[in-house]
Amino acid sequence: MDWLQLFFLHPVSLYQGAAFPFALLFNYLCIMDSFSIHARYLFLLAGGAALALAAMGPFAVLVFIPALCATVLICSLGPQDVHRWAFLFQMGWQTLCHLGLQYTEYYLQERPSVRFCITLSSLMLLTQRVTSLSLDICEGKVEGASRGLRDRSSLSEHLCKALPYFSYLLFFPALLGGPLCSFQKFQACVQRSRNLCPRRSVWVLPWRGLQMLGLECLKVILRITLTAGAGLTHCQQLQCIFVMWSTAGLFKLTYYSCWILDDALLHAAGFGPGFGQSPGEEGSISDADIWTLETTHRISLFTRKWNQSTARWLRRLVFQQGGAWPLLQTFAFSAWWHGLHPGQVFGFLCWALMVEADYLIHTFASLFIRSWPMRLFYRALTWAHAQLIIAYIMLAVEARSLSSLWLLCNSYNSVFPVVYCILLFLLGKRKHTFN
Repeated sequence: MDWLQLFFLHPVSLYQGAAFPFALLFNYLCIMDSFSIHARYLFLLAGGAALALAAMGPFAVLVFIPALCATVLICSLGPQDVHRWAFLFQMGWQTLCHLGLQYTEYYLQERPSVRFCITLSSLMLLTQRVTSLSLDICEGKVEGASRGLRDRSSLSEHLCKALPYFSYLLFFPALLGGPLCSFQKFQACVQRSRNLCPRRSVWVLPWRGLQMLGLECLKVILRITLTAGAGLTHCQQLQCIFVMWSTAGLFKLTYYSCWILDDALLHAAGFGPGFGQSPGEEGSISDADIWTLETTHRISLFTRKWNQSTARWLRRLVFQQGGAWPLLQTFAFSAWWHGLHPGQVFGFLCWALMVEADYLIHTFASLFIRSWPMRLFYRALTWAHAQLIIAYIMLAVEARSLSSLWLLCNSYNSVFPVVYCILLFLLGKRKHTFN
């Protein structure tokens, strides 16, 4: 057995690991006050450009162009218009790239390039930073550069004013992964004289390494188990439930490992939680709250904790903007942001229904279940059911194609979301009685 293949990391993780020495070097130079603020912005920007070229090859231009155009929009439009135009341009560009992926997969029936997939992933993260920055400018949290650029000043002064925005969109610790870092936090971390507190950080990176090693060992065990047994294509009856749970577990372990590595890279560069954070400001969060994700019996809580920074970004960008059916709008936009593959559309709309049913079921149960033995039994039962529904949704989203989605829907696994849909229908009629 090829043990190197078993421990093979996600391709993005290899490039993230290669960026670690440069992240540590940047943080060390900041602590020593060895270079100016503009030099720090240039270091992060040059590192992002180099990492993009190494990981994406010629496809890196698909990230450079929207980053440059977003910077131009931010520096030329007023606060009232910048978010609308930045959002439309960025999502339009990302959608065109996703259509190219679907054309390759479904029409040409060819496997897409790994570099192109990495480019799309980086482009999705760029969309988060662009829309987060434009929202901050629109809401007055960040001062836009349009006022300064309208003055009669030299080209070098214009470029200096635009540099922080361009550097933020392409800075290398967050180019390929990591929780969303706000522009205020990014700017504060770059401009402060001491980014890293040695007492606090001395054990952070080794602890992240041990966590990743443990997760990779669990992935090996799950992969061996899946290889030895029947897949979803050949499983029979109740065996399909175990196959679904173990396959989703492998996906989750991969996500956890990548998120921990991304978080460690940001921490190594001095952008970890607590750094550059002013009193009362909401700091960055880790995407991998593994304990909560694996022990919760509520799908709604899992939804808020799964990829937390993205969940908060979606909540701010879509859910809090008002309008009818905000929950459905949020999940529909999430499907659009992910690429609108058939499995993703089905998976995210199913997820929205499950969250709505989760609210009703637990509200109803809190009124009628009083004794602690029944509460314990109820929690264990709903934990198992919630985890199986999450596994079902994860397989639908990750499978993406119609054939894989049809295979999943025709298995015994469809019983679990159907039960929640029935309860949603029945309890929805009585919603006014326990509001």
